[in-house]
Amino acid sequence: MSDGKAVAGPDGGLRCPWALSTEDYVTYHDEEWGRPVHGDDALYERLSLEAFQSGLSWITILRRREGFRAAFAGFRIAEVATFTDTDRERLLADAGIIRNRLKVDATIANARVLAEWAPGELDEFIWSHAPEPGPAPKTLGDVPAVTAESTTLSKALKKRGLKFVGPTTAYALMQACGLVDDHLADCVARRP
Repeated sequence: MSDGKAVAGPDGGLRCPWALSTEDYVTYHDEEWGRPVHGDDALYERLSLEAFQSGLSWITILRRREGFRAAFAGFRIAEVATFTDTDRERLLADAGIIRNRLKVDATIANARVLAEWAPGELDEFIWSHAPEPGPAPKTLGDVPAVTAESTTLSKALKKRGLKFVGPTTAYALMQACGLVDDHLADCVARRP
């Protein structure tokens, strides 16, 4: 078992220990997590998926991501903003996603709010909260669940009308979308 330090993966390369429990995680860790994500729809998707993940394991969301994409019109803000009560009921009956009423409602409500924003505004808004790069974490114990920046981002998103965007969800978004690089110092996926 790891002491929180990077661990050798199937190819011998050192990786963050959380990434090695499944092949899906290895691929996600190596190719997506911590890489910069831009674009309003792409960031809306990540924000929505992080909200759905709240209280669950990320692997649960990762394995259903294509189902989420199909159910939520590819997370195109303009389309989800037009969802009706019929769409809501369809989503709540869709076994391919997490059928949590509060999370479904928040995802639709957030699209309606974001549809009123100017093109590129969500991207600019989220990235304006990126902190200055700090030292690379050496162990998982060095990786926070919440930061001052994620708390500020959470409050700012809520003030603008978004739901289900607490500080922990905001920090997970920052990690997943590359606003911070929390790959461990010895991890093969850490950006130089």
